[in-house]
Amino acid sequence: MIGMKQFVLRWAATTVAVMVASSVIRGIHYDTWAALIGASLLLGILNAFVRPFLLILSAPIILVTLGLFILVLNGLLLLLVHTVVLGFHVDSFWSAFWGAIVISVVSWILSAFFRGSDGRVHVLTHHTKTRQVRGRVLEDQDRQ
Repeated sequence: MIGMKQFVLRWAATTVAVMVASSVIRGIHYDTWAALIGASLLLGILNAFVRPFLLILSAPIILVTLGLFILVLNGLLLLLVHTVVLGFHVDSFWSAFWGAIVISVVSWILSAFFRGSDGRVHVLTHHTKTRQVRGRVLEDQDRQ
């Protein structure tokens, strides 16, 4: 069930990121909350399942452009969301390009708040517990 919790937290972070992008970038807007939630869900699904294949297929271009083509791919995925989700609007490629950058940065910042030191998702907590190690401790023979 931890997988579902992690999914919902990432979806919420993506939703907030798309909302921030729509307030910062003039060419991105949504008509209803349902359109916003649907767009963020579809964007998350595309980023999880389609984007890795696109990155592999475009690896030579990514290498030649020193990774900048990844920004173009992110913008194209945002444009794809616009064509599928009714009520979610992206006016141009450049709006999608800059919007994808804003969404990436905001999602990255928000996900940093949800990730614990052990790599698992913990909502806004910091762990101070130490783990006990069972077994023997071997001492260095030179120290004896």
